[in-house]
Amino acid sequence: MAIYKNINILFYIFVTTHLLIWTLVPSLTNHNLPLDTIEALAWGSNIDWGFNKHPPMSAFLPEIFYQIFGSQDWAYYLLSQICIVVSFFVVFKLADDFFDNKIYCLLSVLLLEGIYFYNFTTPEFNVNVCLIPFWSLSVFYLWKGVKNNKILDWLLLGLFAGFGFLSKYLFIYLGLAIDVLLIYMIYTKRLNFKCLVSFVPFIIILLPHIIWLTENDYITITYGLLRTGSEEASIFNHIKHPMIFLGKQIGLLLPFLLMVFVLVKKFKININLDDDKLLFLISINLIPILFIFLTSFTMGVKIRTMWMTPFYISFGLLFVYILKSQINLEKMKVFASIFFILFFISPILYFYVSITKTDKRTDFDGKKLAKQAKVFYETEGKDFGKMEYIKGNEWIAGNISYHLPERPKWIYNSSEVYMCNKDMKCLKYK
Repeated sequence: MAIYKNINILFYIFVTTHLLIWTLVPSLTNHNLPLDTIEALAWGSNIDWGFNKHPPMSAFLPEIFYQIFGSQDWAYYLLSQICIVVSFFVVFKLADDFFDNKIYCLLSVLLLEGIYFYNFTTPEFNVNVCLIPFWSLSVFYLWKGVKNNKILDWLLLGLFAGFGFLSKYLFIYLGLAIDVLLIYMIYTKRLNFKCLVSFVPFIIILLPHIIWLTENDYITITYGLLRTGSEEASIFNHIKHPMIFLGKQIGLLLPFLLMVFVLVKKFKININLDDDKLLFLISINLIPILFIFLTSFTMGVKIRTMWMTPFYISFGLLFVYILKSQINLEKMKVFASIFFILFFISPILYFYVSITKTDKRTDFDGKKLAKQAKVFYETEGKDFGKMEYIKGNEWIAGNISYHLPERPKWIYNSSEVYMCNKDMKCLKYK
């Protein structure tokens, strides 16, 4: 029991330190919030069930924080780390059902520090970071459903899957993996049709967004397809893009694989598909990656590296489970050395880049822009009254909206910036 308590303490120290470091470093070194965070705050200022690029969850969460903290930049770095730490908690708790030795639960989370999606890129709150906790919670309650077959677990799966889909449509790849697993489990009579109750909260949550989509010509879906480069039709793309995708995944996983390598005596993998735990872990980790690879292969489209952010959140658990009989706990000192190097080198590198490079979005003086815009509006539009709306792109107009105390509601406009009163009488900002 003492070892369990000690492992829990180590885990809490780890997640607390991770949260503090990755909240403090960007708060101290960045002069402005990153692009995607400003974009999310712009959407949140005029909240809706969808936006021109994404569904609404990535606007809902920062809007909640804005109502509490206002335009305090550190709060949005904290929001990002809450998303990451919640996911770490979920993986740690999920691992409890897979291992008798608690140290394997800790390793399942610590290994994630070898994947830069869960450290270096996390200060920028965006749709990918927003998706991670709902992805991990969906995996957690899928397992609880498979294990216990309780109505409540299936309902919670549907709830978090709905939130995941409202974060980013990329959740569909985990959704497909869930469907494949459930169909197989029902076919082999390991589950009954009780699991289908999960569709009830899922559909209820998605319904307002689906209505919004139909009323807005499916604009977010069109945007997503354009981001893949699907308009660049070429037979060669069906080979080039999947190979580039695979190469990038191997590259970004190298630190993670190094951490795994130093832990094991030898790589000896025994795959037993009669093992429900292994079948589950393969399904939720590898099937989504297989489907996204097939998307690139069959459609010849680009898969952007950052899209893979949530896909690896359970990878530590998968590798530790497969290799648990090969793990040599006597090599923990070597593992700990590599872990600490990666754990600290990442924020140090972020700090260095943030301080030395001065042409980044986070060096933009959004406060100065907002003050200038307000002076212009009050001078040129003396009879307009209070600024209620601002039209423009997410970056320029979004910065003005975020940094002004009155926080005018953002409305998309692709080129010029207009500041408007409540009657939509507008003044073009020069």
